[in-house]
Amino acid sequence: MKRNAKKLVSLMLVLLMTFTLSVTAFAVSEVSRVSVTINGSSDTARGFCWYTEDESGTSLQVAPVGEDLTAATIIEGNSYEAMDKYAHKAEVDGLTPGTKYAYRVGDSESGTWSDIGYFTTSDSEEDAASFIVISDVQASNEENFQMAAAVMEKAVAQLPDHEFVVNLGDFVNDCTNEEWDSYFRNFAFSNMNTTLIPVAGNHEGNLQWFKFNNMFNIGAAENSATITGCYYSFDWGDAHFAVLNSNDMYPMSTAQINWLKNDMNASDAQWKIILMHRAVYSAGKNINKPDTLIMRDMLLPVIDELGIDIVFAGHDHMYFRTETVKNDAVVETETVTEVWNGKETTFAVNPAGATHILPSTTGTKRYSVNEDAMSPILDCAAIARDTKEGGVFATVELDDEHFVYNAYIVDDETKETTLIDSYAIKKTEREAPVEDYDVLPTDHFLTLPQNVINFVKEIIWVLFTYITKVLPGMIF
Repeated sequence: MKRNAKKLVSLMLVLLMTFTLSVTAFAVSEVSRVSVTINGSSDTARGFCWYTEDESGTSLQVAPVGEDLTAATIIEGNSYEAMDKYAHKAEVDGLTPGTKYAYRVGDSESGTWSDIGYFTTSDSEEDAASFIVISDVQASNEENFQMAAAVMEKAVAQLPDHEFVVNLGDFVNDCTNEEWDSYFRNFAFSNMNTTLIPVAGNHEGNLQWFKFNNMFNIGAAENSATITGCYYSFDWGDAHFAVLNSNDMYPMSTAQINWLKNDMNASDAQWKIILMHRAVYSAGKNINKPDTLIMRDMLLPVIDELGIDIVFAGHDHMYFRTETVKNDAVVETETVTEVWNGKETTFAVNPAGATHILPSTTGTKRYSVNEDAMSPILDCAAIARDTKEGGVFATVELDDEHFVYNAYIVDDETKETTLIDSYAIKKTEREAPVEDYDVLPTDHFLTLPQNVINFVKEIIWVLFTYITKVLPGMIF
């Protein structure tokens, strides 16, 4: 009888332990906010970031599609408390260029994993690239995030073979946990299945210290302060991309300007592209504000000096594209119409300047055209329009000679996708790489004296510009 009692007690203890372990495993925090970003070479490396409600392990598995992901080496990262949750970050290197990978993130010890996601590495031996550009989701409730995500779904359908997605900033409105959860929940179908190129917007940068850097695992440039965002660069195909932090004000730091010059001068890519949040060309409500005026004065000469081809920006929630511009004026450019990828396309041939593109907003907060935009903004416009009827996305396809851009609007009511703008460049000439350029200092301490000088100079310049350009344009 005693033996049976002991067996019964033992059985109950085993059942209790099994139940306890099951409950513990069940209670482990669900993985959320998963993203894959550039961290190192776009050919061979990636950074991963995700969140959990409670403290847990930080594990990553990556394998080429077709191999057993569950058997892949477990890479351990690190975690820390952020925004009353736990941020997890891990990196992988040594990947094969031009390869599609599967991955999952979570806690290997408890067996808690995310859904399986996918990304494709670039191949520096290939000249082609294809990507989607969106901006300013900036939602503050679930319904508006859902509407923006519906636009993103149309973008993916329009360019299903895209290799990465550029988000030009203002992912959220007030940078709360609820908003970030809603953003990542609604955009998971995209964020978990491609490489995301995040740009710091003012809504996750200004007075939101370290929140942008906590949300993504980006290989920031050396000396890039991460308080209000970060700046970094990468290559894809025959294009070099510099991602700027336009929260690094007032004015944009000498360290970042010098980094941009060093970075672009060191590149021998055919295409040189800048991605940023605040726009130096737009006809939205912010174009006449002091921060934008300062950005224009600081950046436009640098853009001209470096031979930048394209500048993508957000911030002003309307659609704007310039003609080819240099020295803040339109440059006449020859065009040719040819069949490219089976479609008749008109190309600007070897333009001697940059084209600035503001692809409006993917979200629901939209601005009218500012007819009082400071001269010569509207004079430089190829197209300036509001997008009150829907959210916007853009697609880009390029190779060593061609850059083809298309912008689409998704009607809020009908959900129909309509082409609203097209632009293409053909480069028959390849610029020689810059030789013997001066490597400029990028340390914030060493460049502090120049920052002080720039601050005084820009304040005087803004006052002068308001008196001579902005106010007369608003009055007359």
